[in-house]
Amino acid sequence: MRQFQVLRYVRRATIGAALAALSVGLTIVPATASTPGDLGATSAPQFLGEDILPTGLIFEGTEVGGLSGLTYDAVRDVYYAISDDRSHIDPARFYTLRIDLADGSLDDEDVSVVGVTTLRDPRGRAFAPSSLDPESIALTEERTLVITSEGDASLLIDPFVREFGLSGRQLANLPVPGYYDPAPDGTSGVRTNLGFESGGFTPDGDYFFTGTENALAQDGPTATLTTASPSRLLRYDSAGRLDREFVYVVEPVQEAPTPSDAFAINGLVDLLPLTPTRLIAMERSFSVGAGNDVRLYFVDTARATNVRGRAALPADLLALRPVDKFLLFDLDALGVTLDNLEGLTFGPRQPDGSQTVLIVSDNNFSPTQFTQFLAFTIG
Repeated sequence: MRQFQVLRYVRRATIGAALAALSVGLTIVPATASTPGDLGATSAPQFLGEDILPTGLIFEGTEVGGLSGLTYDAVRDVYYAISDDRSHIDPARFYTLRIDLADGSLDDEDVSVVGVTTLRDPRGRAFAPSSLDPESIALTEERTLVITSEGDASLLIDPFVREFGLSGRQLANLPVPGYYDPAPDGTSGVRTNLGFESGGFTPDGDYFFTGTENALAQDGPTATLTTASPSRLLRYDSAGRLDREFVYVVEPVQEAPTPSDAFAINGLVDLLPLTPTRLIAMERSFSVGAGNDVRLYFVDTARATNVRGRAALPADLLALRPVDKFLLFDLDALGVTLDNLEGLTFGPRQPDGSQTVLIVSDNNFSPTQFTQFLAFTIG
């Protein structure tokens, strides 16, 4: 297995400042521990604006939509965005984007689509319809991509974590324990649309993290208005081996739907690893009639129980220690209507040294939604 190493466009020395900036003026809510010492205040996040791509946009014969993951290529100054199209509308693919932040803001027409790449199996064939559900994308220093798929429990399609070339061709398959594979009776494995939604590398390239959006079927309930969900984080080492798993508790749904029995969900949708034990996690809560609520959390795995190899979590989760988790930023504070935000990445640095963060929404190919890009700076 090739060694994974991420592009070093985020320096180690800036991590503390970035975390500190995110914490300014925000309520720090501990999950299992006190506030970490490196979350002291420096300056507040600065919102740079938004840009919208309409549903139905066509590029090179494909519909641009379902953008569920985003990663930055500092060498080319472009972004790669994975579409979660299951080869239903067009073949499974990722897009290459240019995002112009040169004037210090994100405005209309600052986001442009400049390329589309079809995902292909090791033999060079496009993926068959419903054979995958790609959700996250991360660039390595070797200029390859790691892409995750949720699978599909209803069709008994297993989730995966795989490496692809920038040409779109699959290069390697990272190991995923069998207890993530959906069982025919629905008693174990990932749930439909609640599998590997997230993924990212640590700045030194030594570790890749992904996580389930909600609990595996055998581990606990999905998130509701009154119930949290014990999802799992997976950490892979530089050789592509799964070396740790942790319990990450997804918060309950933030707002009641209207009517009260309508659809509502909260889930872990992306990760920005900072060190081998620390990450920023993004959760997206949606309720019919109430819309989206998106929050960023600081996550520390240092004291969490390693549950790798445990096919099922104990019914009494008090026997385990989940990751420590602190609320950093409620995106409602940006003052814009939030769409179905799912992709999160660091971008380039601004001239003043502040770090850009970009977020993209999955429009579900729905005419009532849109592809939303948000940008802000920290530090």
